[in-house]
Amino acid sequence: MSRIHEALKKAEQERGEVQAKSAAVFTVAPPANAVAPTSVAEPPKFIAPEIERARIPVTEPAVTNSAGYLRFDDLRKHCAHPQWHLDPSVNVFINPALTAHGSEQFRTLRSRLYQMRVSQSLRTLLVTSSVPAEGKTFVTNNLAQAIVRQPDRRALIIDADLRCSRMHVPLGAPASPGLTDYLRGEADELAIIQNGLDGSLCFIPGGNQVTNPSELLSNGRLRTLLDRMMPVFDWIILDSAPLLPVADSTVLANLVDGVLLVVRAGETPSQTAQRACQELEGRNIVGAVLNAVGPQHAYGSYYSLTYGYGYGDGQDGEPKATRGKGI
Repeated sequence: MSRIHEALKKAEQERGEVQAKSAAVFTVAPPANAVAPTSVAEPPKFIAPEIERARIPVTEPAVTNSAGYLRFDDLRKHCAHPQWHLDPSVNVFINPALTAHGSEQFRTLRSRLYQMRVSQSLRTLLVTSSVPAEGKTFVTNNLAQAIVRQPDRRALIIDADLRCSRMHVPLGAPASPGLTDYLRGEADELAIIQNGLDGSLCFIPGGNQVTNPSELLSNGRLRTLLDRMMPVFDWIILDSAPLLPVADSTVLANLVDGVLLVVRAGETPSQTAQRACQELEGRNIVGAVLNAVGPQHAYGSYYSLTYGYGYGDGQDGEPKATRGKGI
């Protein structure tokens, strides 16, 4: 019995020495508002390999905090800073013709999402639809704009529609390097993240075109990226391909906390929307956005998780002069 006691005591001492050496690798204090993921309880020796795979240079202690995660100020300092040119025709916060009603609708959607956080973990959000041209990019862009207009709120948009990347268009941002370059191991995180307005909104474009989107999205590197970014941003919003034509969004739905489904009013058949919900069975569908609602449906109940906006007349959700409806 004494031998067992001595062996356990020796193992405890050795484990303490290993942890003390590992903890010395990261010396910068964590930010006050950082939210640690579930893996933060693991010893730093298990976190360090994730950093190496993400190709962030661990020799720069100013970039990471004591848990090995990025800090927002340092991320913004080291990432790309192209000049963005926001398209006012698809941004309800900078277009006077759209601001009055559209911005309020997106603030309402933002508030509902924050309310859901009271009862569930909701930090990464996938925006998708049944078929193309329902306004996913429009909703993603304006939801992120609504979030960063709050004090000290940070949002990251990821263009995960690798078959038809268009999120860079409303932002007026470069299309590459981007997510495909990271997933293929050709660029690290800081090379693909953009901060073009010197504010709290960051963006990862789709990147160079590839022929195997589904395989890239499921190769494990996107999970690593999301795990690294979650402590840095209040929200990470992924714009994705439509559900029914390809399998990409089904893969992505397994990597996020919640899914927001965009439905185009008057055009998306109910059977099509139901099929999309069946594709998402077992995932957390937090709600739906009813896009391009006509003026005859301007007002409705405010007690559902379904939201409608009277904008989105073109392929990417270009606005039309109508009001929205929350049903």
